[in-house]
Amino acid sequence: MRDIRNIVILTGAGISAESGLRTFRAEDGLWEDHPVEEVATPEGFARDPDLVQRFYDERRAGILAARPNAAHEALGRLDASWEGELLIVTQNIDDLHERGGADRVLHMHGEALSVWCTACDARHRWTGTLRDGPPCPSCGQVAMRPDIVWFGEMPYQMDRIFHALSGADLFLSIGTSGAVYPAAGFVQHARESGVRTLELNLETSLGSRLFDETRLGRASELVPLWVDEVLG
Repeated sequence: MRDIRNIVILTGAGISAESGLRTFRAEDGLWEDHPVEEVATPEGFARDPDLVQRFYDERRAGILAARPNAAHEALGRLDASWEGELLIVTQNIDDLHERGGADRVLHMHGEALSVWCTACDARHRWTGTLRDGPPCPSCGQVAMRPDIVWFGEMPYQMDRIFHALSGADLFLSIGTSGAVYPAAGFVQHARESGVRTLELNLETSLGSRLFDETRLGRASELVPLWVDEVLG
């Protein structure tokens, strides 16, 4: 690891599952017992905004009740100690990385504890309900929705992510299925840029064959061991 300077880390639902947050989509295609088309698309929001707002109110409550696990805390320790470039790109909408001590975090799919006003484009941290149609703190309009990237929408800061990947020495993927694009394509981009690649996952993913190395096990066990290896 002595020649590793710049690191990009991708995290998925597997790292938060050990904190009690369910993975995004089960094998039956449901997310928290809802078809994703109902609660994770602009069309679903247009059809039934009350259902969608209620759904994300419940996600916020669950996230606020959850606690970072050893994997989040290990990445927070890495962030505090690493002198090179570091970018933690997460597909998760929770704030467990930040509460685990990490600052260099990019939420490519948005954040459950943030709302977006479609009238004035402002974003605000939000821990309460949206079901009663509160006005935007910036413009006063009733036009706020969850600050979540839904299916059919472009993930956030993709240019920044690919720029970081191109300049990385190591790309690490933690707790991801390798099934959701564009994140599933990051390992291929890293390989084409000559970047070393490592996967830490509970089981082999759809993209495991593309990584230089795959280590299988619980994130709360593998990630602290890897951070000790890097910092040691």
